[in-house]
Amino acid sequence: MHSRTVSIFLFTLSSLIFSCSDGSKEQDGKQVFRYNQPEALSSLDPAFARNQANIWASTQLYNGLVELDQQLKTGPGIAKSWQVSEDGKVYTFNLRDDVYFHDSEIFNGGKGRRVTAKDFEYSFKRIVDPASASTGAWIFNDKVLSDKNGVISDTAFLAVNDSTFKVYLNEPFIAFLEILTMPYAFVVPQEAVAKYGKDFRANPVGTGPFMFKLWDEGNAIVLHRNPRYWKKDQQGKQLPYLDAVQISFITDRKSEFLTFMQGKLDFLSGIREGSRDLILKNDGTVQDDFKGKFTVQKVPYLNTEYIGFQLDPANLKETNPALQNKKVRQALNYAINKKEMLAYFRNNVGIPGHSGMVPPSLPSFSQENVPGYTYDPKKAAALLQEAGYTSAKPLKMRLSTVTDQKELAEYLQKKWAEIGAQVQIDINQSPAHQESVDNGRAPFFMKSWLGDYPDAENYLALFYSKNFSPAGPNKTHFKNETFDRLYEQANLEQDITKRWKLYQEMDKIVVEESPVIVLFYDEVVRLTQNNIEGLEANPMNTLKLERVRKK
Repeated sequence: MHSRTVSIFLFTLSSLIFSCSDGSKEQDGKQVFRYNQPEALSSLDPAFARNQANIWASTQLYNGLVELDQQLKTGPGIAKSWQVSEDGKVYTFNLRDDVYFHDSEIFNGGKGRRVTAKDFEYSFKRIVDPASASTGAWIFNDKVLSDKNGVISDTAFLAVNDSTFKVYLNEPFIAFLEILTMPYAFVVPQEAVAKYGKDFRANPVGTGPFMFKLWDEGNAIVLHRNPRYWKKDQQGKQLPYLDAVQISFITDRKSEFLTFMQGKLDFLSGIREGSRDLILKNDGTVQDDFKGKFTVQKVPYLNTEYIGFQLDPANLKETNPALQNKKVRQALNYAINKKEMLAYFRNNVGIPGHSGMVPPSLPSFSQENVPGYTYDPKKAAALLQEAGYTSAKPLKMRLSTVTDQKELAEYLQKKWAEIGAQVQIDINQSPAHQESVDNGRAPFFMKSWLGDYPDAENYLALFYSKNFSPAGPNKTHFKNETFDRLYEQANLEQDITKRWKLYQEMDKIVVEESPVIVLFYDEVVRLTQNNIEGLEANPMNTLKLERVRKK
């Protein structure tokens, strides 16, 4: 969409935002928050909230039992309190009695009814029902009560009465509450799914701060303030403050930035390669031309960028014994100047990967207790020689990556060449790259891991031997008995300090064995118009608009 077309479209849309069925015209003084979604948004059904686009929109429309605060601590949502049994297998949630679904034609008289425990029982069973084909079934599979074949029990989710809801687990899972903060666990009304079926994706009915108004696919989504929202601020004023939310779908990054600079978008998330140098200096500060024109927020992100070694040769076309050699893996780690890499290619957006897989935004992170690899080319060359690779017999590798990472890959190629390693770069389309990595056909590959929930277990699960891809997240097929024992121990440990120590012990094994090269821990960068208040960046990069104001 060209910038002129974008401007005309947004102007036309603005006249529709408050057009209601009674023909009333746009009202003056309304607070409309406008954001852009360059990536495709496929569904407003939380059962399919698998990417940022779907998650951000769903977060405005729905609520769950529990939710995260800005410090990533789990607190009350529709559940005002909860208890966990002594053995860690039974969660009992006590629900609020003042939460209502949005007004909708699906309810008698069009008035939204009260949410009860039965709604959560239905919503959770729907997620794991194969007929739903939800991308979120994994949050409950292998965790909640099931038989020896893995079939989830009918009593795994139980509404005891209207205000008491229970979840039964097979074994304790320490991060279960954090998992329940994900949009997959949002509550939906059975009546809406029964009426709309698959079209519930475009006819959402939730409990959240905003209600669905319009979806012109590929162009815009409009949400209106929920006048019966159950949350209030500290002064007792009902939330949200905004009257509406408008989501546009400008795919061209330059047009998106121009639209933001024209004041027609209220914020941007992430600075892309094309505009990073335009906005930021090499040291990460804002270019002089833009100082004071908008607010820049930068916080650690729950995203670790890494390179993986495929340690299982079963599916590789060509076997390469170097992959199995720990000294080779360590040498390639030491060869990278991560500080220089971030300054040259990312304008210092990111934190050098000088620890393990767990990112700094998690409380168990400790670079002191888990020291990683810093730049040491002499040590790298020595390790390579110890592994049997010399100028006469050079190390040869193939690195698989995607187009967006080409420049970064070429920098790594240069640094590895400096220690005598010859690395060829294979550029693939994202789907082909993903499929190759998942199925163990990429010997050496660039990837990232974006945390699903804020607990180090989510990152360390990448190295648990029972999680081999393609079914699980262990894409390197790393296997270590000590690691597995510590992982299982940590999942049972209720004492948070002891659990963090177990996490650090596991991450130290990852550093030592080096199945991955941790390149950097990403950061969230947000550009916000100066008249926006209450929009805070956090390491999950969630978008919560219920407390946002426009001055």
